[in-house]
Amino acid sequence: MKQVYLIHCWDGTPEDGWYPWLKKELEKDNIQVDVLTMPDTANPTIEKWTKKLSDAIKSLDENTYFIGHSIGCQTILRYLEKQNKKVGGMLLIAPWLDLLPEAIEDEDSYNTAYPWINTPINFEKIKQTTNNINCIFSDDDYFVSIEQEQIFQKKLNAKIALVHQKGHISQDDGVYELKEILDIAKNMLDIGVEI
Repeated sequence: MKQVYLIHCWDGTPEDGWYPWLKKELEKDNIQVDVLTMPDTANPTIEKWTKKLSDAIKSLDENTYFIGHSIGCQTILRYLEKQNKKVGGMLLIAPWLDLLPEAIEDEDSYNTAYPWINTPINFEKIKQTTNNINCIFSDDDYFVSIEQEQIFQKKLNAKIALVHQKGHISQDDGVYELKEILDIAKNMLDIGVEI
């Protein structure tokens, strides 16, 4: 059975936004979906978040898939750069390696984001785990610049989709369902997309 691990955003919970909807939709196609509750979500650290993901994974193989949102995307990348196994694929929603100044204008946000922005990631190692890498960006994301799209395309050979006026693709932006997320997830999982 195909297994998806979904990693929520900074300050998020598994019940936020589009996560419950996507879980329910994928389960209709007999996909096992675990939406993890990440630790200390207001102050995410690389060590705690990658450990939580690592501890949750029952078996890592080509039936294992990842979906991340915002900082959850980095968690997936930082976990996979330390693995030597092939996985099925990943879908990164509003991913970032750097943030717009507005996202980290207060001291706490800056201090939390600093290690995530400044600790290098081994993209070559990640590309060895899968060539099924997909990203979704919004053209008016107030945390993530549109230049991040080109960076993910270049560093990970990611397939890029752009949605319009969805902000950071979060509950705060009123995103509780998004057809593009489901379609790309189904395509990644090879379970067919209804036209």
